Amino acid sequence: MMIKNIDHIGIAVKSLDEALPLYTETLKLKLEGIETVESQGVKVAFILAGNTRLELLEALSPASPIAKFIEKRGEGIHHVALGVDDIEDRIKEIKEAGLRMIDDSSRKGAHNADVAFVHPKSTAGVLYELCEQALSKEEQK
Repeated sequence: MMIKNIDHIGIAVKSLDEALPLYTETLKLKLEGIETVESQGVKVAFILAGNTRLELLEALSPASPIAKFIEKRGEGIHHVALGVDDIEDRIKEIKEAGLRMIDDSSRKGAHNADVAFVHPKSTAGVLYELCEQALSKEEQK
């Protein structure tokens, strides 16, 4: 199976501090945690929303891709992350199908997951992230 699920939906925000109350207080969703992903220039908050998660992304600097996204398009949905197994095989299959990748191989993302992005020019303007979650210690046994 190429795609397992929607792992999360990435939402670009100017400020996690300003955005979080909407999700945690108004919508009563559970904050799973906040972490910094230096390699991608973001601070992220994961929020549990039923059987998927929302990933709020705040830029760490004006040079961050998220800062550039907000400057160009404003806050809002940035990407849809698709859960996969064997991400390197999925990247190969997608390229063989004629789609353009931003990442030719996976890199580390939030929660130590392996991630790679499919170029939105190949997918009707939608930025898709392939996401292979790191195995928990129990799953590794």
